[in-house]
Amino acid sequence: MVWKPDATVAAVIERDGRFLLVEERIRGRLVFNQPAGHLEDGESLLAAVVREVYEETAWVFEPQWLLGIYLWRSPNGQTTLRFGFSGSIRDFDPGHKLDRPIVQTHWLTRDEIDARAERLRSPLVQRCIEDYLRGARLPLTAIATLPGAATMAPWSAPTPAA
Repeated sequence: MVWKPDATVAAVIERDGRFLLVEERIRGRLVFNQPAGHLEDGESLLAAVVREVYEETAWVFEPQWLLGIYLWRSPNGQTTLRFGFSGSIRDFDPGHKLDRPIVQTHWLTRDEIDARAERLRSPLVQRCIEDYLRGARLPLTAIATLPGAATMAPWSAPTPAA
């Protein structure tokens, strides 16, 4: 049997003591998550997290730090390898239609997130926030993309209409 974990990226985005989360419908259940998603073939980790944040929130994300690399096995046996990033946002695009499973975005305090613990998509949500709050920061230079690994051009958000 070949073991293939899902390679994902996620962004912890904090502003004024609130964290940007998405509320999404997954298998009929409404859950909360960081803006996150799968790494696509030929895509760098940084391009993936910028793309995912834009697709799910309509914000342009500028990664500044790698928070950590997380390995988690869900109760159904699926393994996720998550690369967590933190950074800043700019250029909100109010006309952007969010990805299909996203119901809406929320700016929530840590207490509000903790109060929704049963509705978090996975324990990775709280762990990434905990690491962010305790000051975990690795430079983006810790990530190496070797020639040939990322064959797609870096993703960039469309320019929002003025």
